[in-house]
Amino acid sequence: MTRDLSQAEKKPRVTERKFRGILMPTASHRVIRQVKRAGHEPSIHGTKLWKSSCLIIDYLHKNPPEHSRTVLDAGCGWGITGMWCAKKLRANVISLDADPAVFPYLEAVASLNGVATTPLVKRFEQLTKRDLGDIDLLVGGDICFWDELVKPVSVMIDKALDAGVKQIVIADPERPTFHTMAERVINKHGGDLINWAVNGSVTATGALLVINNA
Repeated sequence: MTRDLSQAEKKPRVTERKFRGILMPTASHRVIRQVKRAGHEPSIHGTKLWKSSCLIIDYLHKNPPEHSRTVLDAGCGWGITGMWCAKKLRANVISLDADPAVFPYLEAVASLNGVATTPLVKRFEQLTKRDLGDIDLLVGGDICFWDELVKPVSVMIDKALDAGVKQIVIADPERPTFHTMAERVINKHGGDLINWAVNGSVTATGALLVINNA
């Protein structure tokens, strides 16, 4: 016979985690629930924090970029990677996403962390050389999860390197689509594919595509 757990015995709900100095709320956090109740419903998987952001944050923490005055957080979702760059690198951050409904969530998370970023609603392939001309560092976590995204992400990287972006760091839990994109990009431009893992308040494993263009 089973019995109901008492309130004292129930495992407390996790509503937030901290990683490298950034507060990361879960979907059950008060501010996230407030945004959702206001009717904002992301449509392109922008419904939670994706762990590949933590791989990028940890990599940049351990390998501080030489150029980071202006950062583009591509496929930002709730924007954790860009917020870390704003807070720890003192960067001007542009948060790019194709789904405008993610930005109320991003703004709520940014407020929790005491930072602000500049929103930009565009698809990867819509970025222009003018959009990318002042960018020093381009980051993107979990942005190549569909076959249909391989070409747009590759084209974005082509344009970024042509525009003079100094460094690109893309992270993924090693989906086949990510590896297809990374192989294309490395064959064309060079770069490194690095296995990476983090443990502690957040556990994540995956790979980083790192291209230095300085």
